[in-house]
Amino acid sequence: MFFRLTRYFAALALAGGFVMNSPPLLANPAMQLDAHEDEVNVNSQLSLREVLNKTYDRNPQQHVLGAMAGVAQARDIHAKGFFPTAPAVSVRHQNDTLGSNRGEREWEAEMEMPVWLPGQRAARQTLAKDTESGLGASRKGLMLQVAGALRDAVWDIRMNQDNEALYESRLKTAQKLEQDVATRFRAGELAKTDLMLVQNETLQAESAYIRAQAEVKHAKHRYIALTGLNEIPANLDEVLSELDTLSDQHPFLQEANARIDIAKDEREVVGVERRDAPQLILSARNQRGPFDTQYNDSVGFKVRIPFASDTRNAPLMANAESNLASTMAERDKLRLTMETALHEAEHNLLVTRKELELVTRQNQITQENVQLARKAFKLGETDLVSLLRSESQAFDAGRALSSKKIQLQWDIARYNQAVGVLP
Repeated sequence: MFFRLTRYFAALALAGGFVMNSPPLLANPAMQLDAHEDEVNVNSQLSLREVLNKTYDRNPQQHVLGAMAGVAQARDIHAKGFFPTAPAVSVRHQNDTLGSNRGEREWEAEMEMPVWLPGQRAARQTLAKDTESGLGASRKGLMLQVAGALRDAVWDIRMNQDNEALYESRLKTAQKLEQDVATRFRAGELAKTDLMLVQNETLQAESAYIRAQAEVKHAKHRYIALTGLNEIPANLDEVLSELDTLSDQHPFLQEANARIDIAKDEREVVGVERRDAPQLILSARNQRGPFDTQYNDSVGFKVRIPFASDTRNAPLMANAESNLASTMAERDKLRLTMETALHEAEHNLLVTRKELELVTRQNQITQENVQLARKAFKLGETDLVSLLRSESQAFDAGRALSSKKIQLQWDIARYNQAVGVLP
């Protein structure tokens, strides 16, 4: 009895101070934050895959893919070129005007044509081909990355909307109970402390509802920022993938393996191009000797073959080996991270299913209990504190049940994400 009176006086102090110093309840308990209104309409004709495609097209990473496409095209142009490097033309003139001045004149023009080294063109063509394949793998990887962000965005909205609906229901229940208590207070059946206690409960429910509304607006804003759309599909549920292990066909692993292939090709190119390209030089000379009025024309041919040198090649080969080792290490770390993510996704799915069974049974019990508590309160067989406790337990159980149902579908989406399956 002492503890019950203590709780009543504590509620009186809290609720009395709040009621006396606060404005009356809002006519519309849901505060409308027009400045932060982000409307997202449900479109039954819109699919999650269509949203994914539109989100992918506007992703900022498209600029990087565009640059990669330019690199792939440039490497293809180089591999298909007639010369490994650009040819050159040189012109030389010599006379003795400032010397003996005996009329000596000489003109010479040279055409320098580089020649492909053995195996160089094939290595460059392989590099260009693998760069193009790597671009395709990067596009798939970006698509899956965007899918992960989209999945979290849509289920975040669904989860917060569910919370909003639950808190709205809680507020209406509290308001209904407050009206009942107020009527019985005016009839002299209940004390003023009971009325203030239930008023405080209504205010708390109203505050929670306003916060739930705000979270929905925030979730919608994040969705709009990600997708650029003001519509969301009506159906967000996904079918659980039958894959249970990581495959080399996973977009992230395909992208990582493509980078390794490119790094190997670059190392191969460095190994083949251990010297500068040989050059064929064709020359034409026009000259006149001293005291000679006749010009003599001639044509020459020259071959220039550069030597290989560790001074040039050692740093290039070391950089190529370092790049290959880095890409292989990144691939291995990525696989470990993905295996962990898959394990957690699979385990979370099992746990959520088990929890859903438990909260379903718990919700049945608490709903029956609150119905009995309401009847007992109306008949005067129990006090308001006991009823509020039952109401709180029923609300928590109902919220847990609804949340787990949504969480189960969210976990399915995350599992599909972990195994690399698009919506």
